Amino acid sequence: MRGGAQAHLLEASDGRFYITKFVNNPQGTRILVNEWIASKFLNYLEIAQPQTAIVALTPEFLHDNPEIYLQRGSHREPIQPGWHFGSCFPGDPNRQAVYDFIPDVLLPKVANFSHFLGVLAFDKWAGNADARQAIFFRAKLSEWMPASSATSSKAGFLAQMVDHGYILDGPHWGFPESPLQGLYFRTEVYTNVKGYADFQPWLDRVVHFPEEIVDQAYREIPDQWLDGQAEVLEGLLEKLLRRCKRVPDLIHDCTKARSNPFPNWR
Repeated sequence: MRGGAQAHLLEASDGRFYITKFVNNPQGTRILVNEWIASKFLNYLEIAQPQTAIVALTPEFLHDNPEIYLQRGSHREPIQPGWHFGSCFPGDPNRQAVYDFIPDVLLPKVANFSHFLGVLAFDKWAGNADARQAIFFRAKLSEWMPASSATSSKAGFLAQMVDHGYILDGPHWGFPESPLQGLYFRTEVYTNVKGYADFQPWLDRVVHFPEEIVDQAYREIPDQWLDGQAEVLEGLLEKLLRRCKRVPDLIHDCTKARSNPFPNWR
C-alpha cells in the first residue's frame, strides 16, 4: 500500500482482508498505538471507519510469504513476527472498488457526508498532525448504515475515515495546534458549516468523552507496541482527557487559517 508505514494488504484467517501496519514499520510502534486508540474512540463517537483488529503473524507464515517485507533504502527488512495493526478492507478487493477520490458532483451525495464534520471534532481533539484521509466505496446503504432509513435495495457512496497514525502528533506524541491541521483537503465538505450546531452530536460526545473508553483502549494495546513506553502514554492520555473542553475553540480557530474553510460561519 502507499504511505510511509509500508502497510500490506493481507487476507486473515477470518476471511477478511486487512491493510496491515507492521510492528517494525519505518514510522515506529507509536503509529500502531495511535491507530488503535483512534479506532476505539471513533467507534464510540459513531464515525464511519473500517473495522480494526490486532493481526498475528507467525514465523511460519512470514517464512512462507517472502514477498511481505519492508524496504529500507536499498535493502529489504523482514517483518517481525507478533502482533500488528489491521484495518479491514470493505469487502473482497477483487470485487469491491475503493477510491480515495470521487468527482466533485458525487461528493455531496455521499450517504454519510456529515461524518466529515464529526471527524474534524475528533481530529482537533486528538491532535491529528496529518490532513484528514478518507476512502469511498459504493454499497447497499442498509448494510453499512443500519440505523438509517435506507431500504435494503438502495445503494450509494459511503465514506470511511482512515489512516490515523498521526493523531497525537504521530511518533512525537504531543498536541500540535494549527488552524489547518486535521482538515480534509476538499473544503467542499465544510461549505455549509454555519456554527457549532453543525458538528453535533459528535462535538458533545468529544467534549464529554468518557474516561472508561480511554482506559479500555489503553488496556487492549499489546505490550509489543508499547515497548516500555506505557508510562509516557498514560501521561499523554491524561492530557488528552483534559483537552476535551477546548475542542469548540480549536474548531473555531479554523476560521483563522489562511483560507477559511468555513465561509458561512456566523
